[in-house]
Amino acid sequence: MSYDDETDGFGSATGGTGQTRTRLPEGGTGDVYGGARRPARNSRSLVMVVGVVVLLISAIAFANRGDGTVSPGTTDTAKGTAPTAATGIRPVAGKHAGIPAGYAKDEQGAQSAAANYAVPLGSADMYDKARRHEIVSAVYAPEVVDSRQSDLDKVYADTGFLTRIGLKEDGTAPDGLTFISRVVPVGTKVEKFSGATATVAVWYSSLFGLAGEGSTNPVSESWYTATYEMKWTNGGWKVTGHTQTDGPVPVGRDQAASTAKEMADAVQQFGGFTYAR
Repeated sequence: MSYDDETDGFGSATGGTGQTRTRLPEGGTGDVYGGARRPARNSRSLVMVVGVVVLLISAIAFANRGDGTVSPGTTDTAKGTAPTAATGIRPVAGKHAGIPAGYAKDEQGAQSAAANYAVPLGSADMYDKARRHEIVSAVYAPEVVDSRQSDLDKVYADTGFLTRIGLKEDGTAPDGLTFISRVVPVGTKVEKFSGATATVAVWYSSLFGLAGEGSTNPVSESWYTATYEMKWTNGGWKVTGHTQTDGPVPVGRDQAASTAKEMADAVQQFGGFTYAR
C-alpha cells in the first residue's frame, strides 16, 4: 500500500464562441474594429490554460512525494501533529516470519512496529502452535522469547479456555464454523522514548468469535489499548513486555448485525494491512 499524497486537478471551461461583440471605431483608423482585430478568447484557449495549471499542480505533487528513503529531515515530520497523522514516508519493505520489519530507529519507527506487531499477536494464527512460535520469535526480544513461548503455550493449550471460546482442543474451529480473531489498530501514541527504548500504546478494535450457524460465541467487537515496552536490538524494534486495558470504547451505532455467512465471507475476502505512519 502506498502512503504517498496524490493531488487531483479539476478544471472546467466555459465557451466563448457564439458571442457577438460590437466595438466602436477608434480615431483616425477607419477600421470599425479599431486596427488589428483582437482574437476572441474561446473555450479551446481556456482549456489549454486549465491544462497547464493542472500539469503544474501535478508536477509539484510529484516533486513532494517521498522516494521511500529516510532523510535527516523526515524523522521529525509528524512532530506537532495528531498521533495518527500520516508522514508520507513509505512503509517498510522487509518482512520477518511474514511480519513487516525494518523500522527506523526513531519514534515513528517504534509506533509503526508496535501497530504491526499488535496485528499478528491478536490474530487467529496464535492458536496454531507452529505459527505462534514464529510470531513470538519475530516480535519479542531474544532474551524474553523463551519465557513468552512457554507462557503462551500454556494459555493456548488450556482446553478449558479453548472450550469456553468454542474451539476444539487443537485450537481449530468446529466443522462448519469460521474462527475470527483480528486486531485493527486505530492509532498509536509514544508514552516514552529514549533512543534505544520506547513505550508505545496502540489503541485498537478487535473482532473475535465464531461465525457460522449454531455458533455459541458469535463474532463481536471489542476495544482495547495495548502498551508495548520495546527496545532496539539486532537492528530492529522488539517487544520486551506489554500490558492491556479496556477502551476507549466508542458509542455503538444502531446497525443491524450481519449474518454469520456474511461475517465469515468478510474475514476470508478482506485481507489485513501493513500499518505505518
